[in-house]
Amino acid sequence: MNYIKRDLERKFLHMSSAFKAVMVVGARQVGKSEMLKHLAKDQNRTYVTMDDNQLRTFARTEPRLFLQTYQPPILIDEVQKAPELFEEIKIICDESDERGRFWLTGSQSKKLVKKAGDSLAGRLCILKMYSFSVREKLGIAPENDLDFSLGSLVSRNKLFPRNNILDTFDNIWRGGLPDVQNKDDEQLGEYFNSYIETYLMRDAVDDYGITDTDGFRRFLRACAAFSGQLINYNDLGVSAGVSGVTAKEWVKVLQSMGIVFLLEPFSSNELKRIVKTPKLYFCDTGFCAYLSSWTSRDVLMNGAASGHYYENYVIGELLRNYAYGKNTVNLNYYRDNKMKEIDLIIEESGILHPVEIKKTASPDKGAIKAFSTLKSAGRTMGNGAVICMSDVVLPMDENNIIVPSSFI
Repeated sequence: MNYIKRDLERKFLHMSSAFKAVMVVGARQVGKSEMLKHLAKDQNRTYVTMDDNQLRTFARTEPRLFLQTYQPPILIDEVQKAPELFEEIKIICDESDERGRFWLTGSQSKKLVKKAGDSLAGRLCILKMYSFSVREKLGIAPENDLDFSLGSLVSRNKLFPRNNILDTFDNIWRGGLPDVQNKDDEQLGEYFNSYIETYLMRDAVDDYGITDTDGFRRFLRACAAFSGQLINYNDLGVSAGVSGVTAKEWVKVLQSMGIVFLLEPFSSNELKRIVKTPKLYFCDTGFCAYLSSWTSRDVLMNGAASGHYYENYVIGELLRNYAYGKNTVNLNYYRDNKMKEIDLIIEESGILHPVEIKKTASPDKGAIKAFSTLKSAGRTMGNGAVICMSDVVLPMDENNIIVPSSFI
């Protein structure tokens, strides 16, 4: 498979020019090492991986000697396996004002991020990477960041393909892990099975001390069944045959592995009676579909859970978009005890953009009826959107726009 340009490249190189060390974190096999090796191919940059047992032992027992042997500029892969290196990296960073001396990849575990952040405060930038977005797979790179103005969205007509339900659900069912893109259905199933056993279970045991591996496998599948829903640790525990306390700890493990993410509820002092439970989503919809035994695109597309998967897909694409963009945004959802709900609230520069997600080509104004609730939140309201299977951008009213999901 030829190298596919990643949206994170721009941000990574920009941060490498400003920080002495840059670390890319994310789930196994999303392409972290491939991207950094690609960016380093025209540089005189040493490459070492801590997956190599001998190198890992050397780095852990003799970190100073290791970095005398393998000197910067250097790319260290899976650095979480040799955290002893961080103090020596700090010393070397302080010896020079040169930027971009250390390129690192690792898991996105809180333990790693804290250890790296504590040791390399002010010297390290940490960036998160996900599996392929649809934009990356299609080779589309818009010049401007996504915004919900009508003019900006209409201009995307020239870049993005028309919405197509078959293509959309093929992307949802297959997901974005680089190694699955050219596999047939049978190979896809075997790949994900191997992914669990080779990477996830090994990391669960080695890095997180999980001994109930059968229970953890059941828990993975339980999480897939609850994707897109308010998280209930007791229900998850019952489904996996473990306690609610264990379920809560294992969700944190899956977050650390980059397998799931929690969408937190929107909060405002002005709004009362807000539900405060996060919603559970998978970072890769293909892996989620495999865990739920959806055997083909068409079975998933026509199944009862298709709406949940479509929502997970849209939110995942937006998550990638903003993670790699220039501006910092907050992503939340809204629900209150009167069952008013907004699928997603994008807060950018203090402005709220409410978003509803519908697997329909013709949404009606009922889709935006909860948006008015945010007027009491004490924040500035921007344009809202209904992201759906429409194949054209259309104004729904003066403040809200119908947006094809293929445009994000």
